[in-house]
Amino acid sequence: MPELVALDLAQGPDLPGALARVWERGDAACVVDARLVGPARSAQLAALAPSRVIGDDGVEVRVAGGHGVEPGDALVVATSGSIAAPRAAVLTHGLPCAHIGGLAVVTRALVTGTALDVHPGFDAGLVERAASEGATLVSLVATTLRRLDNPGAFRTIVLGGAAVPTSIPANTVTTWGLTETGSGVVYDGVALDGVEVQEAHGELFVRAPMCARAYRDGTPIDAVGPDGTRGWLATGDAGRVVDGHVEVHGRLAEVIVTGGEKVWPAEVERVIGALDAVGEVAVWRRADPEWGHRVVAWVVPAGDPPTLDEVRAKVAATLPPWAAPRELVIVAALPRAPSGKVVRRLLDGSADA
Repeated sequence: MPELVALDLAQGPDLPGALARVWERGDAACVVDARLVGPARSAQLAALAPSRVIGDDGVEVRVAGGHGVEPGDALVVATSGSIAAPRAAVLTHGLPCAHIGGLAVVTRALVTGTALDVHPGFDAGLVERAASEGATLVSLVATTLRRLDNPGAFRTIVLGGAAVPTSIPANTVTTWGLTETGSGVVYDGVALDGVEVQEAHGELFVRAPMCARAYRDGTPIDAVGPDGTRGWLATGDAGRVVDGHVEVHGRLAEVIVTGGEKVWPAEVERVIGALDAVGEVAVWRRADPEWGHRVVAWVVPAGDPPTLDEVRAKVAATLPPWAAPRELVIVAALPRAPSGKVVRRLLDGSADA
């Protein structure tokens, strides 16, 4: 049985070579997030359950309690855990080279033979220097995109992760996907060849060769889809498909019901994020005796903070009136998962400004 080898390495230029060597010998790989410590690190390792670990010193050791994988498995990747505890999805070599966030960039480069520069973390200056030295493609999330002075220096920016801002550079391609789909499977609203996306009762379903085989605990990914057949991934994302164009509203688990009306946080965040006074924003809910829940905006200001009236007016000009926040919380930072996604359940504990 092939092994699952955990790469417990600092993020950097050694990672692609280590991944390639694991694949060359017929094993599967997972990457341990070096930023995690304590219980968070333990939870990720428990979800991944590797049978071997390679550390920064290059020494490979067997792990008690871990187990191998099935022939043909390529990667095991932990979900972000932004709503619940992380799970680990098993992806096979059926994962095509056009596809999980940062790790997918590495795998695409390995498969296509494309030159790759892996940074230890995001540094806007280093990213823009890479463009001046010949890099033509870059993969970013909305937060890191906002920190670039000259995004036009790249031929193409692939933008994933959090909600797409209302205004993005012309050279940006937006993506939608999940850990279970091997990263992006829809680009600018259009599904890749071989990818089926359907909607049922407001939820998006995906069937594609790059979808995960199963979760690491053995739970199969084999839902009954909108057409009545098996083999679908129930994404947990709300949206619809209109004339072949995929629209994503947000996580079903994140919908806010206020006064009987549904509010999608990502849509409200896109609107509020367009205010000049807003650096970052997250929208979530608090219990309310009159409305059941009220919409609340947590804002990291860019200079002088906006007022609640300004935020409400901006939202009400674009979205239904019930989507306008009834409360504004100014904070110094938003709680984020290692993937960069906002952890909404932790917003009430975010750092006050």
